[in-house]
Amino acid sequence: MEEPLNRKLKPLSNKSVTLKTQSIEKSSYDVNAHDKFYAWFFLGPSLVILSIFVFYPMMRTLYLSFFLTNSLGHPSVFVGFSNYINLLTSSAYLDSLTATLIYVIAVSILTLVFGLLLAQTASKKIAGINIFRTIFSGTMGVSVSVAAIFWLFIFNPSIGLLDQVASFFHLPTINWLTQPSWAMTAVIISTVWMNLGFTFLIFFGAFQSVPKFFYEAAEIEGLSRSYQFFHITLPMISPTIFFISIITLIESFKSFGLIDLMTAGGPNNATNLLVYRIYQDAFLSGNYGSASTQSVILAIIIALFTLIQFKLLEKKVTY
Repeated sequence: MEEPLNRKLKPLSNKSVTLKTQSIEKSSYDVNAHDKFYAWFFLGPSLVILSIFVFYPMMRTLYLSFFLTNSLGHPSVFVGFSNYINLLTSSAYLDSLTATLIYVIAVSILTLVFGLLLAQTASKKIAGINIFRTIFSGTMGVSVSVAAIFWLFIFNPSIGLLDQVASFFHLPTINWLTQPSWAMTAVIISTVWMNLGFTFLIFFGAFQSVPKFFYEAAEIEGLSRSYQFFHITLPMISPTIFFISIITLIESFKSFGLIDLMTAGGPNNATNLLVYRIYQDAFLSGNYGSASTQSVILAIIIALFTLIQFKLLEKKVTY
């Protein structure tokens, strides 16, 4: 005799359900020897490269910061925190730190603002806009050395374009790279110009991702373009603004090429930023202990600024 179709099933106990769940989880996360071999096979080369070129230099730099070293970089005398104290009480180092902060803040803000303005302009549907989009992103294909030569010509006091224009209009000429008060301005302008290509492309992509119906609804309501920009565009691209601000800040702290080729830290150490000072102490003076200490301090400063940016800007990001 067949059992009725609607017979009652015997309910499972909580204990049996728990055991079955645990067995499923265990089987899902079990890794056999074959899987471990392939994991180490693919991760091994990367770990070796990172260990040689990242982890070991980091640990070595931290280690050397507590020593005096000879000209070959070998530790000779343990001095503890004396290197840190000497640096933080040195007027020359504090001047470099002040110059670095001015440079980083100016470059970060100007790159962000001009990148936004260029992306906003390139997003408009006007004749020939593709040409301007190509021009705006052109600096991405320019090397640091070529950019330095270009701006050295622009700022040249004899044949430079800026001073030629000033002379034509009977305006006073400026020795851009030989006056301490103007050298930092020249380097900031050059760096912002170098950064604009990348910043423009990222912002332009973000502008294109904003849904068009928001602007259509705003047009129907009669809202102005400035209102649309500050209340629609900026909130919608806020994750991109957050990303660009972090990347620009970190890259500004690491600027070296333009400084080396245009001013070499001068005049009168006006553009002697922290990274360039580390280079001078380590590779020109052979003072590896002091250079290692400066590297550690710079890493801490970058981490602190990045953390502050996360705390202040992440709350205003709309995902």
